[in-house]
Amino acid sequence: MENDLSVSRLVKRFGEFTAVDDVSFDVPAGSFFSILGPSGCGKTTMLRMVAGFEEPTSGTIAIRGRDMARVAPNRRPVNLVFQHLALFPMMNVARNIAFGLERRGTPRAEIARRVERTLERVGLPGFGSKEIAQLSGGQKQRVAIARCLVLEPSVLLLDEPLGALDLKLREQMKVELKKLQAKVGTTFIYITHDQSEALVMSDAVAVMNKGRFEQVGSPQELYGDPATPFVAGFVGDSNIWEGTVRECSGQRAVIGTDEGFAFEARRRGACAPGSAVRLFLRPEAMRIEPADASGLNTFRATVKALLFDGANSRLLTVTPAEHELLVTLPQNRRFDHIRPGQEITLGWHPDSGVCFRREGGDA
Repeated sequence: MENDLSVSRLVKRFGEFTAVDDVSFDVPAGSFFSILGPSGCGKTTMLRMVAGFEEPTSGTIAIRGRDMARVAPNRRPVNLVFQHLALFPMMNVARNIAFGLERRGTPRAEIARRVERTLERVGLPGFGSKEIAQLSGGQKQRVAIARCLVLEPSVLLLDEPLGALDLKLREQMKVELKKLQAKVGTTFIYITHDQSEALVMSDAVAVMNKGRFEQVGSPQELYGDPATPFVAGFVGDSNIWEGTVRECSGQRAVIGTDEGFAFEARRRGACAPGSAVRLFLRPEAMRIEPADASGLNTFRATVKALLFDGANSRLLTVTPAEHELLVTLPQNRRFDHIRPGQEITLGWHPDSGVCFRREGGDA
């Protein structure tokens, strides 16, 4: 498959500070690619280099096989949607969308035809005469995207575009954006610090930390098989134990935790007895009072609180060593009998947990 964007060995330094550190990746045509990371990790700097607003210190950026070195931002086949949208309040919807075409000198009849076609593509047919103030937050979002799509870019860059929306609208727009991208077929490069946005919408996600990509993969790969401790801790929720390797066998290790438990889990990377490790386990991986505990890691914990959140309800539990753990309540069983202060047995399969060697090495 042809790549719409190819980035190779990209570096950006500001004085002594390296914002983007030797990053390479390809984005296939027509895909939804997200760059996920905390504030300050370099993801917006990366996007600005692709858009042409920042000059790389070194490395190459190619769009549909064409090197973008020394190509001005207005000459690149990309458009950028910002968090605050930057719509013109004094213009109606059609004029906002037509603005870029007018700047290019496109004939009026062609502008009218393309604006109406683009409004249909983003699910807003007949909205051209509406004023910006008449639109909902989600409609404004689609107008901002339409203003870019009407220019027929090879790549659409989106920099935290849902950040200014309220929570419920943000949840709706995640689904809307995914459907919209699939419908229009334009390649989307999406920047976010919100893991839920990246996981729900993307074909592939790059997790960025301190200027580098820690892992690139499908949402399922990042969540189920994290390659680094940072990815394991940043993508989704995890319970974490500190411990030491007691023995290794194949792709598993037996971990003695600092509070006295012995757990078997998957290991990533080299491990040797005595190595200091960090063990990650998803809240939904734990079974409450398992009927068959054979083959499971089991331990006792005390219920501290029920955190009710509909389908996402959880128990907050605490081990005898006062280690707090979150446990997801499954939807296919009722646990009305569980109360704060009650002691319960928890179990989890060794393949559900993953351990990584701790920075610094040996115990």
